[in-house]
This record gives sequence, C-alpha cells and structure tokens, in this order.
Amino acid sequence: MIDVTTVHTSSLDATRLQAIRRLLDDAFLVFDDDAWEHCLGGTHATIWEGGEVVAHASVVQRRLLHGGQALRTGYVEAVAVRADRRRRGYGRVVMERLGEVIRGAYEVGGLGAGEPAATLYRSLGWRAWEGRTWVLGPEGLARTPKDDGGVYVLPVTATLDLAGDLACDWRGGEVW
Repeated sequence: MIDVTTVHTSSLDATRLQAIRRLLDDAFLVFDDDAWEHCLGGTHATIWEGGEVVAHASVVQRRLLHGGQALRTGYVEAVAVRADRRRRGYGRVVMERLGEVIRGAYEVGGLGAGEPAATLYRSLGWRAWEGRTWVLGPEGLARTPKDDGGVYVLPVTATLDLAGDLACDWRGGEVW
C-alpha cells in the first residue's frame, strides 16, 4: 500500500519544504522560483519513503473566469515523481488525493499539462478545455493562445461550457 500524506504548506517545516523543492528541481527541466511560489499556500499530497519525498502534488486556490462567473478553483501544481519511482502509480495516488480535496472545497479543479501527463489526468476524470484561454492581467484581459489545448478542468459544482472562453487570474511566471 502506498502511504500518501496531505498537509497545508504552513505545516511543512523547512527541511520538508527543501526536500520537496529538490524533488521538483530534479523532476522538471525548468522549475524556477515562480513555479515554486505557485505550489505554495495550499494542500500538498506527498509520498515519503525512508525519509525522502518520492512524489508530490499541490492544490492552491485560484479564480478562473468563465461564463460571467469567478469560479473558486483548486488549481493543481508541481506534480512530480522521483525518476526511480515512476510507473508505480505514485502520480495517480497523489492526484486521487488532491481530487478528493478539490471535490470537497472547490467549484472546479484546474491544471495545465502536456502529454504524456495529460493521459493520467484524463483517466482521473479531468477534461481538456476546448475553448480559448485568457489571463486577466495588469493590462486587462489578454489571450494565452499557447495554452489552448493544454488546460484541463475537473468539474465539481460549476456549470462549464468546455468550448467557451476560460481566463485565469494573474501571477508571475507561467500564468497557466
């Protein structure tokens, strides 16, 4: 059995936060300080083995704008599994746990992903956003065409038109 833990960022001590950051730095080609900031302030799902983190994902609150509504969104960030532990179901386990968090606290889940990661998300009920993507930034509403086709949602209570427009709130670095 895989033992997954969920904890808010505020309950992670400096040693655990540093271990998570190392995992993420190793897992992604580019994982900068903006990406790190994006995964903080919410709930982390982690798997630890022998005192080392081997899988991580977090969900933070954001607002997605759709159909004239500002949707309370559980946005998934920093999903990673240590290279020597991949293909064992660890990514699925942390995502299933975050799915429970999202279904219990948010109107919709959101995330940005490319293949092959999107295959996992689709298998867990996430749906590809088919419409145009936008960001509500400092200059107002702006298109994010490079993100079209790479945004996924997990419907909870919100009514969604997957072919409609979807905008995210502004943040530094990658907005989606």
